[in-house]
Amino acid sequence: MSKKNTKSPRTEALSQILFQQGFGTRRECEGLIVHGLVQVRGEVVDDPDADFMSDGLPLDVDGLNWICHDVALVMLHKPAGYECSLKPGAWPGVHNLLPVPLRRRGLQPVGRLDQDTTGLLLLTDDGPLLHKLTSPKHHVPKVYEVTVKHPLDVRQQSALLAGVVLDDDPQPVKAESADMVSAHHLRLTLTQGKYHQVKRMVAAVGNRVEALHRSAIGRLTLPDDLAVGQWRWLDEPALVLP
Repeated sequence: MSKKNTKSPRTEALSQILFQQGFGTRRECEGLIVHGLVQVRGEVVDDPDADFMSDGLPLDVDGLNWICHDVALVMLHKPAGYECSLKPGAWPGVHNLLPVPLRRRGLQPVGRLDQDTTGLLLLTDDGPLLHKLTSPKHHVPKVYEVTVKHPLDVRQQSALLAGVVLDDDPQPVKAESADMVSAHHLRLTLTQGKYHQVKRMVAAVGNRVEALHRSAIGRLTLPDDLAVGQWRWLDEPALVLP
């Protein structure tokens, strides 16, 4: 008679949980556990095969406090001087701002910000969610705070709302909203994601972007208490879904 499997399908071995969270190879994760470097809910667990439900499980791994997320979705307050590419060139990548476990999980930026653009950036290892947030057909609004070189006027605002033609697309692209906050501060809401779109749209109406900051995606606004270069788990993906 075959041995009955009594393990719940909702639980996993602690070593597997650590591996999935990005704490190293399977052997490295087992080593962390057997050497007493892993605490679960404040208690040391030295059995790699001990079973737990992973999502939301609080860990301390070699001094690092961690809440397990089966699917990772984080927001980052991107500083200037960082690239969103997975293989950065002249500038360091935004992944350098994340802890090692998240880097190992291969989180993908949800869209890209130029190296000189600051503000709200999402990263995830959830493929379907990434597709929903980046697909043009879903029209996820993104809000940008734009500092321009020349004073703004109603003509520029009207042109941005009506649509401007960019050099690589015969179809006009338009802003969902274009609020003149001050003479040199434009708040622009877009639902598309074309290359250098904000800079090119502003140039098309005869002005120039001097500084660019993304303040919101969907209903998610960059938190005031999230410092530049810092990250945070986002447990409410509905805030950014259309």
